[in-house]
Amino acid sequence: MREKRMESLLEYIEKSREEAERVGSSVKDFRVFDFSFIPDKPLVRPETKRIIDCLVRYQQSGIPRHLVIVGPRGCGKTLTFRYLAKALKEKLGLPFHGVNCRVHNTSFKVLANILKMHPRGYAYSELCERFEQTIPGPAVIVLDESDMLCEKDVRKDVLYFLSRSKRQYSVVLLSNNPRYLRSLDESTRSSLQPEYIHFDSYSAQEILDILKDRAETGLKTVDEAMLGEIAAMTAKNIGGDARVGIKSLLYCATKEAESVQVCFNKAREDVIADVLSNTNEKSLLILKAALLEPTRLVKAVYQQYVALCRQYREEPYGYTQYYAAIGFMASLGILVLVSAKVDRTFSNRIELLVTADQIDAAIAKRFH
Repeated sequence: MREKRMESLLEYIEKSREEAERVGSSVKDFRVFDFSFIPDKPLVRPETKRIIDCLVRYQQSGIPRHLVIVGPRGCGKTLTFRYLAKALKEKLGLPFHGVNCRVHNTSFKVLANILKMHPRGYAYSELCERFEQTIPGPAVIVLDESDMLCEKDVRKDVLYFLSRSKRQYSVVLLSNNPRYLRSLDESTRSSLQPEYIHFDSYSAQEILDILKDRAETGLKTVDEAMLGEIAAMTAKNIGGDARVGIKSLLYCATKEAESVQVCFNKAREDVIADVLSNTNEKSLLILKAALLEPTRLVKAVYQQYVALCRQYREEPYGYTQYYAAIGFMASLGILVLVSAKVDRTFSNRIELLVTADQIDAAIAKRFH
């Protein structure tokens, strides 16, 4: 009996391998469809030229140029800096050091990660001293998802240190939050005096250009009509998030579903699930409160949210932080705020772009 089961499993493995080869026969290079893939010639946006100008002048003068780069998810912020890190190092010898603040979410962890050190056993001042010794400058320090620095790290000491260091570092902060710059305390803003650059969502034409490049690089044949359909849906239904378009293209190429629409829907669900999995507990409870409140008016949802926080033993945001969190989630494509007439006045109402099942699944994982 055991031998038969083993034989059955081996047969299934072989069938699965054959099926994978069949559906993947149209793909030349699967790496092209990874979100971390850097094209040889990425889409050049007007914002990119401004960034290059700032960093070239920094390299020439040694005078720090600090940047705050803000834009919705999937608009190319991280990809742009991965490409620039490689290109500017080759052309100008300008070193880049980057860290994702969602993963390394305190000033202490940020410095330790860049130094490739275990953070335990050192005082913060020792890390700062070691940092200046190891990275003498000039150097560009890129903090991706910098708005994810822990709320308990109130002063965001790493920003103050990097901007005040005698090593003259150039600090680049990437964020999805359109209000991120306002969230920094006055001393940090004064120290940085950053140039603010906003990345707009990709247009349908820009999405199409990105998909054409990926298709020509990664697929054996290119279906122009399919690319146009995916680009149009990505721009219209998901706010120009290139990740959804790229994943839709892969699903179409590997016959994940019969129609482009179904492939797009699956890709969209996958990306949204990823966004929700990285959303903090307080924001997830805001989404749950919006589900529970029939009117979905912002003030009424807040009352539901406070009650949910008590239920889940979570400290609620104050109203100002709550409203900022709603704006941030709007930039992620999780919800939209619409103006609604209530009696004789207008108020904001939350329209969710995610399903109840998706929200409940994310909350179940976080509060299990």
